[in-house]
Amino acid sequence: MINYETIVQPQEFTVEQIFNNNEYLIPIYQRNYAWSSVEIEQLLDDINDIDINKTKKYYLGNLIVNERGINCFEVIDGQQRLTTLFLLLCFLNNQSINEGSLTFEAREVSNRTLNLIKARKARNDKSGYSENLYSQEIIEGYSIISKYFDKKNRESISEFNKKLSAIILVRTQVPKNIDLNHYFEIMNTRGEQLELHEIMKAKLLGAIKSSDKERDRLDKIIASTIWDACSQMNKYVQMCLPIEKRKSIFGKSWNSFDIGDFDELRNLFGKENLNNETEFTLESKLRQPVYSLNASIKEDSIENERFESIVTFPNFLLLVNEAVSLADENKDNDAGLDDKRFLEIMKAHWSSKGAALNFIFSLLKYRYIFDQYIIKREYIGQYRLDGKWSLQQLTSYREKKHYYKPYYLLTFSSTSRKSDKSKYDSEINNRLCWLESCLRITYTSPKTMHWIARVMADVNKNPDGNHIIPMLEKYCCEKIEESKYQIRTGFNIDRIVFTYLDYILLRDEFKPFRDFQFQFRTSIEHFFPRHPINMKDADCINNIDSFGNLALITVSANSKFSNMIPKHKVEQYPEIINQSPKLIKMKRLLDENGGAWDSSSIDEHKVEMFKLLDDEIKDKIG
Repeated sequence: MINYETIVQPQEFTVEQIFNNNEYLIPIYQRNYAWSSVEIEQLLDDINDIDINKTKKYYLGNLIVNERGINCFEVIDGQQRLTTLFLLLCFLNNQSINEGSLTFEAREVSNRTLNLIKARKARNDKSGYSENLYSQEIIEGYSIISKYFDKKNRESISEFNKKLSAIILVRTQVPKNIDLNHYFEIMNTRGEQLELHEIMKAKLLGAIKSSDKERDRLDKIIASTIWDACSQMNKYVQMCLPIEKRKSIFGKSWNSFDIGDFDELRNLFGKENLNNETEFTLESKLRQPVYSLNASIKEDSIENERFESIVTFPNFLLLVNEAVSLADENKDNDAGLDDKRFLEIMKAHWSSKGAALNFIFSLLKYRYIFDQYIIKREYIGQYRLDGKWSLQQLTSYREKKHYYKPYYLLTFSSTSRKSDKSKYDSEINNRLCWLESCLRITYTSPKTMHWIARVMADVNKNPDGNHIIPMLEKYCCEKIEESKYQIRTGFNIDRIVFTYLDYILLRDEFKPFRDFQFQFRTSIEHFFPRHPINMKDADCINNIDSFGNLALITVSANSKFSNMIPKHKVEQYPEIINQSPKLIKMKRLLDENGGAWDSSSIDEHKVEMFKLLDDEIKDKIG
């Protein structure tokens, strides 16, 4: 067992600090410098695009090292980026670069080239440098950096220098006496670095320390177990814990969570079976097979690949952080869900042992809420290939005397009895599923999925979930009102206006469309085309970009519709019309007018739809 006290926690360094009074050795078993203009210019662009007024820290990546001596490190992973940063600082004549800051083991050609560059004697191209004496790849890398800045003035270069203070590298030391050959074998198999959320886990566990070493050890094991279970986003969290833990935490039927804090969680775990639990260290992470996070307990294997989460685990961690803080500020802040600022956003949670344990408890609590009240994609039966939106809770039933199996009910189902199928079809469940899928297809970037944090925070306050729908409807109405939809036209109309209007129509007018599924629709369609095949058809249209002539459909559907007139679209592609209740309303109006669609039709539809939206906003937010 590795002693936690001997492990150096990952450290953050700015680009300048990473070389300051530190020496890095690229070992002989590492490949030569190989970055091309694509990687180098992307790195420079990433730095140059930072707004230092908004972003205090920008995480560039990880550097994994093995300590060889005092302030002397062997680079295990991240040497391409580190070498590029070295070349960049040399070009900028940064004072943090010293003799020995970066060297290559047993590669005199590479070291000679670095010395040439450090002395600022390198030219901007590799012509004239003998391949036997100088590394062409390093010379080329330096040349790419030089040419990049040739296009900029002194002021731009000065601004770039300021931005370097916001660039963060996370340096992680492997445990002492680790088998480096085994490490490289694993790294080559995985083909990846530690991710930021894995660094967060190490920092959280590192913060769990006090004078009670035995208590700390047990708390770390519990925290690691909870973290690993919650990280498996494509399965219900109950299924990611051993059966005995499912019962103790979630009750006999696996569908309740009545724990108040980490202390209660510790008591439920107890000391039994904890001595052999896996502790998280860098070494254990690296030894872990690539597939292990998705591996299932044998009896649960049938559940594999049935569900798909709408967010990744790192994004979920940010959402938990936002849900915890929503009580303080009930306002969307996209920066709070920016994964490029992940460690900066989350750092308060490892400021103390108490903070770390509180976050672990919140992680489990909100993951349980997430699984019950946030939609997933479900791949089963006729939806096995494309999936469908699913809003279900997990419970268990006894198949044998001592054997329990998972069973999925609608979240708002009024019964947990498997045989009582008549009550499964819950109207409120359908309505919330529509509302959440409407939001999911509208706000596709993880940075904008604030509604998920709002749902989790709301259920935390009101466990029955009955406040979710009015809360989300109000949220949507606020977004629509902010968009100034009444004065916008064409492609300037926000997607939430289209998607929420479809939700209103489903809720109030299209109730027979119980099986309607919101699709990812990103293309604003002109029902009457902007460029009809016969331009004479356009003579009667003077408001073609009006909301009354627009609908939201899939990109592929937009290609099929092309420049057809409305009558032909309706006749040839009824399945596309059914993608949007608004489009169905437009079809009905078209039919009422005998297949004609003109400016008056557009105005009539616009007035009707805007009245629906106006009334909805007045009802939900006053």
